[in-house]
Amino acid sequence: MSFHPLDARRPGDLIRTNSTLKGLYARARNIERLQVLLDTLLEPAAREHCRVASLREGVLRLTVSDSHWATRMRYQQKRLIRQLQAFNEFATLTKIHCKVQPVVVKKPPALNPMRRSAVAARALKDTADQVNDPSLKAALERLAYHHKDA
Repeated sequence: MSFHPLDARRPGDLIRTNSTLKGLYARARNIERLQVLLDTLLEPAAREHCRVASLREGVLRLTVSDSHWATRMRYQQKRLIRQLQAFNEFATLTKIHCKVQPVVVKKPPALNPMRRSAVAARALKDTADQVNDPSLKAALERLAYHHKDA
């Protein structure tokens, strides 16, 4: 038997009872439906670069990954509008606006280069001279060699 605070509710219950979440969920589902319909008409290469942002007052707003795809979408705008108007969801569509929103790529963390010092090189060399194992001795000498430039 587990303890649940009195105000804890299941996510499904929150979506059904909270009007703000209910509206947000309905809007997300609507945009997802619009995206599926748009994807049926886009060429396969464009699908991953074009995302539906909103459909308001007859204007479909798309976010595209770069200016190349924005230009391609502008060239196809008349054809897309004509084809999309066949769907009930896009019956009022008159324009398509494209906004370039580059994909955020996380850069790998910068490597912290090891500081080299002559003292460290001498210590590695001295340790290598006292070691009997040939592979360990060779590894220590390589490390000492990389540190001797300091």
